[in-house]
Amino acid sequence: MIGSELETPLTGGCQCGAVRYEIADAPLDVYVCHCRECQRQSASAFGISVIVRSADLRLLSGTLKSWTRATDSGGTLTCFFCPDRGTRVWHGDPDTEPTVSVKGGSLDAPPDLSAVAHIWASRKLPDVVIPPDAPQFPREPD
Repeated sequence: MIGSELETPLTGGCQCGAVRYEIADAPLDVYVCHCRECQRQSASAFGISVIVRSADLRLLSGTLKSWTRATDSGGTLTCFFCPDRGTRVWHGDPDTEPTVSVKGGSLDAPPDLSAVAHIWASRKLPDVVIPPDAPQFPREPD
């Protein structure tokens, strides 16, 4: 299980500190996404996704706003963010979905990315180097 080496509970929040959350158990998975939407959302080369059980995620303080967008795979994704400064905190609705994707940069102690899988590698920026031993997928795996 990727992420099991992270000490729990995990804590995190938005950039301004208004939103704080806790994750009670180890993540199910961690991956780096190079899709264009993650590049836009993070204003960087990729996004970091920490997949957790919805039952393990607890909002400690603040409130979140959400919006829904289409995904490259043809579905829809609900994105939750801080209403004060706009920091994206997680994707997926913990009230209706079994797992959510917490944005790795919002964790107080971000995960080690040295051995995680890279998805949408076909869209990575030209100068981004994926470690040679890291699993990679040209799109999102099934």
